[in-house]
Amino acid sequence: MSEEIRVRFAPSPTGYLHVGGARTALYNFIFARQQKGKFILRVEDTDQARSTEEALKMQIEDLTWLGLKWDEGVDPVTLKDIGPHGPYRQSQRLPIYKKHAEELIQKGLAYYCFMTDAEIEAQKAQSQAEGSHAHLESPYQDMPLETALAKLAAGEKAVVRFKTKHLKKDYVFQDLVRGEIKFPSDMVGDFVLLRSDGMPVYNFCCVVDDGLMKISHVLRAEEHLPNTLRQLMIYEGLGWSAPEFGHISLVLGEDRQKLSKRHGATSCNEYKNQGYMPQALKNFVALCGWSSPEGKEIMSEEEMISQFGVDRLNPAGAIFDAVKFKWMNSVYLRALPDLEIWKGCEPFFKREAFEFPQNTEWQQKAIQVFKVKMETFQDAIELFRPLSQTSFVIHEEESKEALAWESSPVVLNAWKQMIEAHPSDFLTEAEFEQIQDAIKNQTGTKGKNLFMPIRVAVIGKPHGAELKILVPLMHKKMLLERANQVLAKVAK
Repeated sequence: MSEEIRVRFAPSPTGYLHVGGARTALYNFIFARQQKGKFILRVEDTDQARSTEEALKMQIEDLTWLGLKWDEGVDPVTLKDIGPHGPYRQSQRLPIYKKHAEELIQKGLAYYCFMTDAEIEAQKAQSQAEGSHAHLESPYQDMPLETALAKLAAGEKAVVRFKTKHLKKDYVFQDLVRGEIKFPSDMVGDFVLLRSDGMPVYNFCCVVDDGLMKISHVLRAEEHLPNTLRQLMIYEGLGWSAPEFGHISLVLGEDRQKLSKRHGATSCNEYKNQGYMPQALKNFVALCGWSSPEGKEIMSEEEMISQFGVDRLNPAGAIFDAVKFKWMNSVYLRALPDLEIWKGCEPFFKREAFEFPQNTEWQQKAIQVFKVKMETFQDAIELFRPLSQTSFVIHEEESKEALAWESSPVVLNAWKQMIEAHPSDFLTEAEFEQIQDAIKNQTGTKGKNLFMPIRVAVIGKPHGAELKILVPLMHKKMLLERANQVLAKVAK
């Protein structure tokens, strides 16, 4: 095993980064940083049917958004190799896998198997009929290599299988999360290393890559635990020392099933698009299966690095509590300077084509009003919607009753006149309340007959946010334009 701590995150580029994958990447990243080691990004893209360049870019974008910088692997911009152990994309390492498969064949530890799919299925069917769970018996396991090579030269297709029958022993290793694990060798039969088209299977290329890239520790999800037996056999066959393994718990939904799309958002990209912060996502997933020795919940990356230990990784499934995650995000969001919050909201305003004053003083004032109600940046959309001139719409059905009252035109005209007479561009909260009281006294109107028509004149509907919060953020010109639109509607 390498003396230097070297860990890797090895995603398959088939879609956006799942939060479970993000957690695996994070644990490897903070472990490497704590141990002054190296964090490597390797791309497992041998599944040609599902792996795409676009998905690779999406995953790299998600990892970059999270701030998980790798020391070796695929360059986040050019996608070229950075580091001394490349290529870091498995699809570019096929000659390496072929070389090591041939080495195992020459040692007599692997062989070419020419069984057809039909022959394999027939053998499986016979075993089932006999009530047997016997492993596949290949008639080619002891074929002389010269004979096999002649068949290949004649154009026949073959997979390369690893021999397991001579391995009559238990494979035991100390899992960093789960303690001692023992696998009897007869759990598996002769398994495939290379498919007939030359593509390696997961377990083989994983071992070859981890060995050649000098990976010292493998922290991965528990669903990979069954792969470990085959991988230990391959390490042994190649004469290499195995890394230390740690199999972390799965991330579960609140129904205790593996987190999937039926639970809602599951990818980093979805959470980014919903206005969550990367710092909050890192903090939250870190605590899905690990706990701070100081009992802290809100933690910076530096605190995670200093406090992390594999001894505190919990083997039990971790529940992804969406409510708690949103709360944690709100803590991070509200801790930002006001103008940073505004900056985080801007992509969501742009998405809705909102228009606001390009005035930092106004922006800061608006954020101070609304940030207490925000848990994500996306929450700003509905909170700020009434303040954008581009989004003002009179909700006719909702406002029909309020605008039909006999007193409404009188109230609306009084509102317009008092806004016109106001000496400054913006009202204070106190000035708004004084105007409302003045309209009440002047028109003799009170209660909903007073408030609802004014609310329609400000936000286009009789129910919604408190006007004393909104009106001070609205320019006098905007208030007059909206009042005129509503008065025109009443006059029809």
